[in-house]
Amino acid sequence: MQSPHEILGPSRRSLLLGAGATALTAAAGVATTTTASAAAAGAAGPATAAVPSPDTLPLTGGPDFPIGLFWPPHPYASTTERFAEIRTAGFDFIVSGNYAGDGNIFQYQLGLARDAGLKMLISDDIQIRNMSRWFSISDTPTDFLSVTPAEASALYVRARDAYGPYSSLAGFNFYDEPGAGWFATLAKALAISRELAPQLLPYINLLPSDDATYYRNFVDVVQPSLISFDRYPLLSEGREDENYFHNWAIVRDAALHGDIPAWTYIQTLAYNNHREPTAAELLWQVNISLAYGAKGIQYFTYWTPEAARGEGFGPALITVDGQRTPRYAAAKKINTTWLHQVGRELKPLVSESVVHANETPLPNGAVGFTPTEFVTDVSRSPVVLGTFRSRDAAVKDRWVLVANRSHSTLAPTVVSVNEQTVGSVGIFQPAKQAYAARRVGPIPLELAPGAATLIKLGAK
Repeated sequence: MQSPHEILGPSRRSLLLGAGATALTAAAGVATTTTASAAAAGAAGPATAAVPSPDTLPLTGGPDFPIGLFWPPHPYASTTERFAEIRTAGFDFIVSGNYAGDGNIFQYQLGLARDAGLKMLISDDIQIRNMSRWFSISDTPTDFLSVTPAEASALYVRARDAYGPYSSLAGFNFYDEPGAGWFATLAKALAISRELAPQLLPYINLLPSDDATYYRNFVDVVQPSLISFDRYPLLSEGREDENYFHNWAIVRDAALHGDIPAWTYIQTLAYNNHREPTAAELLWQVNISLAYGAKGIQYFTYWTPEAARGEGFGPALITVDGQRTPRYAAAKKINTTWLHQVGRELKPLVSESVVHANETPLPNGAVGFTPTEFVTDVSRSPVVLGTFRSRDAAVKDRWVLVANRSHSTLAPTVVSVNEQTVGSVGIFQPAKQAYAARRVGPIPLELAPGAATLIKLGAK
């Protein structure tokens, strides 16, 4: 029997680009040459496209901490009221999905997002999928299941021109959970994206993994604008994923290596072998992620996937039939009274260290507390400390996020500072977006389940 790859090979241009394939490919060549990349029309130039700083891109740039969601309202439930409901809950952007796969639907949702003050990362657009997921990008036209750089450029131009007029377009989701074998093609796809639309964010979300080389190679080969991953730690019967902290540690390391933001997803629902989170467990996931250096939080999921998907999904923030669950109110409170405020403080800072104090045994991948130049001791309850510094080397201050290690019990904690190096102490007050000064000395804290406190230590 003839291979399906061989059947597809000879006709892939007409399948992908349609009857106007020749004209589109020629147009792509003209467009890319005009933007100083004759390579996107067939030579090697897209690989040399400049990599914009994350500071200049939607969501990763600017002062606001990005809070997003996956699995938004399905097309029939995509209304002005539903998108306003998303915004009211403190979300900034949507990763599209939930059976939105048609260009007209995307345009309609982009209009709703624009009117609600939301951004969108478009997933499942057929042009983007053809250039980055279903087909590899190759300079050899006879490679089966591949497109040439010129064809990939033509596909991208179609998507860019279809959705680019909408101010709510943040960028495209190029691939969700790619294996390492796709990194070379994704590098080419992102280079084309940057050449043809440098103002858009190219987004890829990675698999959960305990393999540090997977994330480090992603950063080195793909040269992404951010590193995003998903790992859901709340298992059935009250258990935690024993490698959750290890996964965060190696993602943090990869993000620092590439000098790019790290994003993650938090679990909002029960599904196979995972439990339904409490409000405190939602907050716990957020604060542990912040302590490990997260610069963006995404919720999995917002709308509940229907039972026919076969993974045993329970209710998320919104049920299958559109009713709010208690987790909608919990997420709204987290987003609007804590995460936006503390995230704005942490976003411009660099993660310097993350340690676990008073926890024996340490979770896999975690580092135990040892005294530092600024913090000499942490006593009483198990907590996770993320320490941050300014990008400006002249600023010697430190910021310490102290997160309750437990999502079920109160954590009375005392943080002792080095009075020889610390000249001032401030406790962040999210309601005022300001630090309340307190005397330099031991800092007693009472952390509710899943909660955290941000402390600013002014250097002498």
